Amino acid sequence: MKLREYLSSIQDKTVAVIGVGVSNTPLLELLLDAGISVTACDKRDRSAFGELADHLEGRGCRLQLGEEYLDHLTQDIIFRTPGLHPKYLEEARRRGSEITSEMEVFFKVCPCPILAVTGSDGKTTTTTIIAKLLEAAGKTVHVGGNIGHPLLAEADAMQPEDWAVLELSSFQLMTMDRSPHIAVLTNVAPNHLDVHTDMAEYIAAKEAIFAYQGAEDLLVCNWDNEIARTSSKKAAGKVKYFTRKEEPERGTFLRDGAIWVRNEEGERQVLPLDGIRLPGVHNVENYMAAIAAVDGLVPDQVIRDFAKEFGGVEHRIEFVRELRGVKWYNDAIASSPSRTIACLNAFDQKIILLAGGKDKGISYAPLGPVVNDHVKELILCGATAKVIREAVEQAENYRGLPITEVSSWKQAVELAASHAAAGDVVVMSPASTSFDMFRNFMEKGKVYKELVQQLV
Repeated sequence: MKLREYLSSIQDKTVAVIGVGVSNTPLLELLLDAGISVTACDKRDRSAFGELADHLEGRGCRLQLGEEYLDHLTQDIIFRTPGLHPKYLEEARRRGSEITSEMEVFFKVCPCPILAVTGSDGKTTTTTIIAKLLEAAGKTVHVGGNIGHPLLAEADAMQPEDWAVLELSSFQLMTMDRSPHIAVLTNVAPNHLDVHTDMAEYIAAKEAIFAYQGAEDLLVCNWDNEIARTSSKKAAGKVKYFTRKEEPERGTFLRDGAIWVRNEEGERQVLPLDGIRLPGVHNVENYMAAIAAVDGLVPDQVIRDFAKEFGGVEHRIEFVRELRGVKWYNDAIASSPSRTIACLNAFDQKIILLAGGKDKGISYAPLGPVVNDHVKELILCGATAKVIREAVEQAENYRGLPITEVSSWKQAVELAASHAAAGDVVVMSPASTSFDMFRNFMEKGKVYKELVQQLV
């Protein structure tokens, strides 16, 4: 089905779009362009939208805003925003409404192969590496999902020989009924348990990335992650593993300081580890996942040339500046303990760590021992400051690590600057979400970088 055919098929339907955000604003415009009766629903009040509210109403869109935005949903089709749990739309479903999303419809109408990545950690960097490798190999690539921009409105302009490369969150996946041609599962660890009902629901959402694959489709999975490895046994298609600990029959592995590929044709060395510009063993794993996914699509030399130059994605152990011999890094993306653990393991010296934010309902106990091993001073800010301190101080290897709690990130940066000496590394890696003080991790990272740049 093509996009215009889909729009034609719902021409006489009433549609509600939940969430007037980045991904759904182009969707609203698309539906209005097609002459479809649309209601835009959002928890925020009208003042939050400014001219956009006037614009949408001028185009004939009905607005349902404020605390009662989910009341009386009787539309034929309801587009769910990823962050809204489907349970809140169950009553509408029982009344006969079809619940879908921008991404679900994109899977129906996309004319080219889809390669999608999910996981608790590493999915943005892995998605970016895959997309850029395909582009470097001369392919036309459309990047979307959690990164890039919404792709549905562009589907009719895509060609069969193009590639759609997507980063998909558990929230996007939990109601999907289609899977990509190539799926990548980077890892699974407790995450987003403030939104998901329980860990089982979170795992099931991640498994949806391959649950609907056919025999000729491919799953690339992390052998070293027990949950992901166990989940992969349910795959109906082909499976490749990436691993630092084993040498799988099909997939990528480490040998002699390099990433190797093994497939039906044999095995070969692809990428020396000293040829990877990005720091950290977690980025080695990101490359292993990406190489397994694009094997046969991207020449090895293209991979080697790219790895030498690629400096990473913003807010992911991003180098900010060096001042008086002190290096400052921004890892604002680290919204969970497992992400901060990966960050700490990326450095070969003890660092000054700035952490804290909003709790996601997951345990911080695993973070404590790693902080004690890899941190020389801990500065905490935000709602999780006390729970992180508790995890560190209750760990068996706690030996009096200096810990300070502050009330603002400005104080945190200034305190770190006053304590750091030449040769030190300072990293903000929150191990928490940003929603206690910021709209999202990007805003938190931006504010942090501005504070660091203001240091003199």
